[in-house]
Amino acid sequence: MFQLLFMVIFSEMAVIMVLSFKTPLRKLTLMVLDRVKRGRGPLMVKTVAATIAVVMISSVYSMMTIQKRWIDDGSANPTEQILMVKHLLEATLMGGVLFLALMIDRLHHYIRELRIRRKSMEAIKKQGPEDGKSSGSDKVKALEGEVTTLQAKLKQLESDLETKTKEMDAAEANAVALRKQSEGFLLEYDRLLEENQNLRNQLESLEQSPSRSGNKKNT
Repeated sequence: MFQLLFMVIFSEMAVIMVLSFKTPLRKLTLMVLDRVKRGRGPLMVKTVAATIAVVMISSVYSMMTIQKRWIDDGSANPTEQILMVKHLLEATLMGGVLFLALMIDRLHHYIRELRIRRKSMEAIKKQGPEDGKSSGSDKVKALEGEVTTLQAKLKQLESDLETKTKEMDAAEANAVALRKQSEGFLLEYDRLLEENQNLRNQLESLEQSPSRSGNKKNT
């Protein structure tokens, strides 16, 4: 019993040492642990651990019983002392087996997580430049599209401005022509007013001349 427990403890310590340093045996040990944790392996390990824990608790209980008997009797016989040492050694070895098994499980878990993280980081680093190139080309294409759109809008605005300028020039020319025409109309209106006034003066002079000649005859 004790020899088996010592062998298990030394084996677990050897496994921990192998997992702690990067050696060729480390990969082999990790592969073995990966296979142990597949299928029915975890169930078997849990069953063995539970059995060891029950036996350890039984040994601790026996130790407490023997100690209580010593307190009640006030003395200890050699047989009980041998049993006490036996149960103490069993409980210590079983506790060490369980503790080292837990350490192996945690070391395996952390090493596997570290390997996964490293692989993911390497994948990200490899994809990084490619993504950067693709994103850069996409940005360049987008900027080229925006430049083309802006150039088209600028040409449209230039054509609209040219059209508006021609319309304004035509409107200004029409305004100048209308102003000249209105000035001509005003001059013509003034001339007609002057002619009308002359005609009225002539009519008045003609009307006054017969009346004057009649007055002379009467005198």
